[in-house]
Amino acid sequence: MKLHDTLSGLALLVLALLVALNASGFPEIPGQQIGPAVFPKVLAGLLAVCALLLIVRGGLPNHATPWLTLGEWLRSPTHRRNFLLTLGCLLFYVLAAELLGFLLCGVLILAVMFGALAVKASRILPLACGLTLLIHTLFYLGLRVPLPWGVLIPIQW
Repeated sequence: MKLHDTLSGLALLVLALLVALNASGFPEIPGQQIGPAVFPKVLAGLLAVCALLLIVRGGLPNHATPWLTLGEWLRSPTHRRNFLLTLGCLLFYVLAAELLGFLLCGVLILAVMFGALAVKASRILPLACGLTLLIHTLFYLGLRVPLPWGVLIPIQW
């Protein structure tokens, strides 16, 4: 699927404006000229410049360049299924992560996706558990990003 450059540019411009507006609410640090809002605003400005270049380069679409071109993968039932399965797994995580926790959601999502991708049945559960634990360890211990524990709160590290 390919969006016309003008539409992509408009979407990036909206994103840049949202980032800049959000960064405007960051607090000032007394005694420092560079606060927490500076870098997000600089990045938003650069993103806006790129967006404007895309809009100018794209111009208005004509009959030769439509607004949207659907990809060949949309004709494949397997690719459509995998795309919808990925969206469903993301939605499941967003809705269930706080209740079930990252570990359970990760194992379930990976098991479903491995099953859809025809991974050997005897390998699905060990891979799903191992990879989920690896990802959790990297985020929790390496990056110090607390992931939700959900129903596993009594046994958290």
